[in-house]
Amino acid sequence: MNYNILLALLIIVFGVSCDSQKTVVSTAPSAPPMVLKKNQKPKNIILLIGDGMGLTQITAGMYSQGNSSELERFKCIGLQKTYADNDVITDSAASATAFSCGVKTYNNAIAVDKDTMPVKSILKYAQDNNMSTGLVATSTIVHATPACFFSSNKSRRNYEEIAVDMIGSGVDFFVGGGKKFFDRREKDERNLISELENDGYYVSHFAEQDIQELTPSLDKKFGYLTADKDPIPVSGGRDYLIPASKMALEYLDAKSKDKGFFVMIEGSQIDWGGHANLLDYVVSEFIEYDKVIGMALDFAEKDGNTLVIVTADHETGGLAIQPGSTMDSLKAAFTTTKHSGTMVPVFAYGPGANNFQGIYENTEIFEKMKALLQSEE
Repeated sequence: MNYNILLALLIIVFGVSCDSQKTVVSTAPSAPPMVLKKNQKPKNIILLIGDGMGLTQITAGMYSQGNSSELERFKCIGLQKTYADNDVITDSAASATAFSCGVKTYNNAIAVDKDTMPVKSILKYAQDNNMSTGLVATSTIVHATPACFFSSNKSRRNYEEIAVDMIGSGVDFFVGGGKKFFDRREKDERNLISELENDGYYVSHFAEQDIQELTPSLDKKFGYLTADKDPIPVSGGRDYLIPASKMALEYLDAKSKDKGFFVMIEGSQIDWGGHANLLDYVVSEFIEYDKVIGMALDFAEKDGNTLVIVTADHETGGLAIQPGSTMDSLKAAFTTTKHSGTMVPVFAYGPGANNFQGIYENTEIFEKMKALLQSEE
C-alpha cells in the first residue's frame, strides 16, 4: 500500500473527532494531566473487558453471526499497548492492574506495583466520588481481572486471600464464580459468605436459587456466586452473564441516584477458548459477550450520561483466519496456547469518548477514566 494512502487512513481512523465533545489529550509518558471541557464528565462508566479478545477474535465472532457486531456502533476507536513491566507478553493480572490502577507491573500482580506495593484502583476512585460500584465476570470473582479492582495481592493465585478482600471492599454488586474460596476454604475455617452478610450484603449462590429468580433490594449490597469454582462455558449451559449484566446496570443505576456508578463486566472465557485453541469456544463466548456490549450501548444511548468502554487485556492464542474460510465456515490457525503481544482495540461511546482515540499505553485507560471522574461538571 502506498505510504501516503496508509497515513491518510490512520488519520481518518484515529484522528477525526468521533463526537461533538472535543478534549485536549496528551498520552505521552510524562504528559501533564488532561484538560477536559466542563461538559465532558460522564455520570456513569461501564468498562467491558473481553479477556483475550483481539481483532481476530472480534472478526471471527462478527463473521459467525451474519457479518455483524454491536462493536460496529462505536465511532471512537483506539489501540492500547498491552506489555507488562517485566515481559512483552502480559498476563491478565498485569494488564488488569495497568487499566484498573494505572501502573505497569509484573505478570501475576494484583493491583500492586513492581515492588509489590498496593495501588489504588479506578473502582476506589469511583467510590471516593460516592458512586455505586459493581463487578460481573464469567470467571471466578477472585480471578485476575475482577480481583484487580477490589483487591491487592502479590500473586493472582492467592485466591483465598483475594476473597477476604471483598469484605469491606464497598463493592455494591458482584457476580462471578468461586464459591469455594468463600465458604470451603483450605487455609482457614472462615465463612466469608456469613462475613459478607454481616457487612451489609445479601449473598446467594447457584445451589440456592437461579440469579434470574432474584430481585436485589437497594437496602443491601448484592453478591451472587455462580459456581463452586470456575463457571462452565456458555456452550455448556452457562446462562447468567446477560441477566446478571442487566441486573447490574438496573441495580447500580437505581442505587446511585444522582451520583452515578462504575461497573466492570468481563467476558472471561473468550480467553479460555484461545488457550484451548478452540475456535468454536472463542466464537460462542464472543457472541454472548456481544449481546452484553449491545445492552450497555442501549443503556448509554437512553441515559445520555454514560461512558461505555470496550477493550481486552491482551490477545490469546495468536489467532488467524486462514485461506479457504467462508463466513459460514471459518478455518482458524493458532500460533500459541498462550497470550500474544499484539496491541488490542479500545472502543468508546458517550461523554469523554474522544479521549480513547489514538495509540497509547494500557495504563492510559486508567488515567483517562480518572481524569473524567475528576473533571468538573
